Amino acid sequence: MFRNQFYGARQLARAGIGVAGLLVLGGCSLFHQSTGEPDMAAPAPVAQPEARSAPEPRTANEGPSEPADEPADEPGTATVLSDAGPEVKPNAPKNYVVRRGDTLWGIANMFLRDPWHWPEIWYLNPDIHNPHLIYPGDTVRLALRSDGHTALQVVRGTRGNGGQLPETRLEPMLRSSPLEGPIATIPYSVIAAFLSRPGVLTTDEVKQAPYILALADDHQIAGTGHELYVKKLDGDTGARYSVMHIDEPLVDPDSGHQYGNLAIYSGTAQLTQPGRIAKLVLTDSARETLQGDVLVSEDPSPTTDFVPRVPAEPVSGRVMAVVDNVLLAGQFEVVAINRGAKDGLERGSVLTVDQVRGRVTDQCAQIEENSTCWFHPTEKLPSERAGTLLVFKTYDFMSYALIISEIAPIHVEDHVRNP
Repeated sequence: MFRNQFYGARQLARAGIGVAGLLVLGGCSLFHQSTGEPDMAAPAPVAQPEARSAPEPRTANEGPSEPADEPADEPGTATVLSDAGPEVKPNAPKNYVVRRGDTLWGIANMFLRDPWHWPEIWYLNPDIHNPHLIYPGDTVRLALRSDGHTALQVVRGTRGNGGQLPETRLEPMLRSSPLEGPIATIPYSVIAAFLSRPGVLTTDEVKQAPYILALADDHQIAGTGHELYVKKLDGDTGARYSVMHIDEPLVDPDSGHQYGNLAIYSGTAQLTQPGRIAKLVLTDSARETLQGDVLVSEDPSPTTDFVPRVPAEPVSGRVMAVVDNVLLAGQFEVVAINRGAKDGLERGSVLTVDQVRGRVTDQCAQIEENSTCWFHPTEKLPSERAGTLLVFKTYDFMSYALIISEIAPIHVEDHVRNP
C-alpha cells in the first residue's frame, strides 16, 4: 500500500511540472504580444516589490541600481537585455519608481548610455503631454515599441490628471508639508545662483556697482545675520540685493580677449537703513562675504526648464575657468567656456569635453638607458573624452555650463565640442 501511495505522489509531481512548463511557455508567448496600443508592445513583467526585501532607499542622482537588486533566476526580472539597442544600457533596470530628490538626468542615466538622448526616445502615455512633468511616485520603465526599439515609458503613480493630486475634501488645518512638484531636469540648487544673477561683470560694471565699505563690529568676514555698510546704493527700506564676490578675469584661451571677471554669489542682503552709507543685513549666505564685494539686483523669475539637445551649429571651444578656483573639476561643478549665443549655443545645449594632453619628448627605444635616436622630437599626446556639459546660461561670446558627467577630471583649456 505504501508503494502505491508513493507511485501516485510521483505521478502528481510529474503532472505539476508539466503544467508549470506550459504556463512558462505561455507566459513567454504573451510577453511578445501587443497590449493593444498602436505604438507600444507590452513591457517585460517585473517582480512585485513585496516578493523580495526592499532595497536601501536611494535617489536617481546616486546612479543606477545594482543588477543584484533583481533576482536573475526569476523569469522576467533579469536586468541584462540582449536586444537593448544602441541607446539603452544592457544592465538597465526594468523599472524605477521616482523618489523625491531625483532628477530627469539621473533617471535617464540609469537606463541610457548617453542620458541626454532621453527626450528622443521617451514614450509618453496618452495622458502625459510633457516628458518633463514627472512626479515622485511615477514609474519609469523599459518598454518595447511596435517598431522593435526599446523606449522609456512613464506610468503615473498615485497622482492622476497630469500629476495633480486627486480630489479630496479640504479641512481647516495647518499644512505640514509642501505638495509634491515635478522633479527637476538637473540639480537646480547647483546653478540657482547663476540663473538669477550675473555670472560675469566687466570692470566698468564693477566700478559703478554699490560695494561693501565695511562690515559691522569689525568683522573680517560676514555671514547670515551680520550687518554691512554699503556705499553708492540707492534703494528703499526692505529692498533685497545679491552680494557678489568678483573673482578671476575670464580670458579666452584662443584669442586672449578678456570678457570680464567671474562674479560669484556670496549671499543676499536686505536694506534696513538707506542713506549715503546704507546699512544692510545678510539674510542668506552661500559663502563668506568680504569688504569690497559688490551688490546687484536679482532677476525675479529665472527659467529652470532645460531640454538637452545638440547645438544647431558645430561648436569648438575651450574651458576658460572653473568656478571657485577649483583646479580639477568634477560632476555638478560649473565651468565657463569661450563660446556663446553668437556661436549657436543656447540654454540646454549639450557639449562633450575632451581632456587636452600635453607634449612629451620622444626618447625612442633605449639600450641600457641609452637612446637609440640621434634626435628627440616632441610629440603631442591624443586628447581623450573627459565628460559632458549642459549649458544653462549664455552671453554673446561665452557661456556657463554644468558638468553633468565626468570620465576624467576637467581642466582649464580643455576642448569642448558637439557630441
